[in-house]
Amino acid sequence: MSHGFETLAIHAGQEPEPRTGSVVPPIYQTSTYAQDAVGAPRLGYEYSRSANPTRDALQECLAALEGGPVGLTFASGLAAEDTLLRTVCRPGDHVVIPDDAYGGTFRLFARVAQQWGLTWTPARISDVDAVRAAVRPGQTKVIWVETPTNPLLGIADIAGLASVAKDIGALLVVDNTFASPYLQQPIALGADVVVHSTTKYVGGHSDVVGGALVAASSGLGEELRYHQNAMGAVNGPFDAWLTLRGVKTLGVRMDRHCDNAERIADYLNGHRAVAEVLYPGLPEHPGHEIAAKQMRRFGGMISFRAAGGAEQAVQICNRAKLFVLAESLGGVESLIEHPGRMTHASAAGSALEVPADLVRLSVGIETADDLLADLEQALG
Repeated sequence: MSHGFETLAIHAGQEPEPRTGSVVPPIYQTSTYAQDAVGAPRLGYEYSRSANPTRDALQECLAALEGGPVGLTFASGLAAEDTLLRTVCRPGDHVVIPDDAYGGTFRLFARVAQQWGLTWTPARISDVDAVRAAVRPGQTKVIWVETPTNPLLGIADIAGLASVAKDIGALLVVDNTFASPYLQQPIALGADVVVHSTTKYVGGHSDVVGGALVAASSGLGEELRYHQNAMGAVNGPFDAWLTLRGVKTLGVRMDRHCDNAERIADYLNGHRAVAEVLYPGLPEHPGHEIAAKQMRRFGGMISFRAAGGAEQAVQICNRAKLFVLAESLGGVESLIEHPGRMTHASAAGSALEVPADLVRLSVGIETADDLLADLEQALG
């Protein structure tokens, strides 16, 4: 029997614990497991880096939500990204990345992976032809996209880019962090791997750091599982349990994030202190049509450019009160930040440098009128 998203979020991988009947999966806070005989571990559990029942519950749940056969979770989103790259790429390979990628992802490619021989080319992933022009047949192993992108909210045509990747034998990797599996399911559109920073919307409460990969094929999934164990950047059982608790309310939270973001985007769109609003839910957004086709709704992230330039952008961030000045995103509380000096500072001076007048909002689930009042005073 097939089930809806909200049902899977609450039940997938989360059967009542058989010994006591606990309806919530226990926190298996253990490093090792007693074996019945040499080479005969119970249920395959030997050591918690290799496998842990609490982590397994989260991995099974995320795989079900993304529609892939194998889900794997990690200590952070970047740990997931690093494990993926070292699994599917070799020195001399080439990767196409977004020209407005998340600063940490850019740093991983430019400061880490490049050191062991991986080359990369930034491309505007909202333009399928631009991505096609950036690939190097025979050398490009991965087309890496975020959609929506962080922080400029660009939209990638996942199905169109899947076709480009297939033509050259590359993998299409989609960072689905901004959308969450509730709003968008890239595997159904042709992606080979989905990446998440589960710190964000999946966990949803700004109290745990984590990452995840969901593979579209069992073969690739098992390769990734081997490297997950061999490299060891796994999340602990308590972190897995916190994330799993957050997943249960993902659907209802995302609906409220979207409700609030739509109101705020409309408000900002007509404000004298705002030069441009970047939100795919606005009809004038260049990716609106594609987003409407491949997303359930348009998400809780908004960026805007201050009419008064960089100095005003910083002042807006500093004046906000209910919007907390902090990095990260996707929690129940609203956050505001200046990407150029905060989350994307690592891209300064590169082709991926973000505009200095940009402000990014992670719109929470508070009362919308309170959030609008805070923005009104912050915008001056």
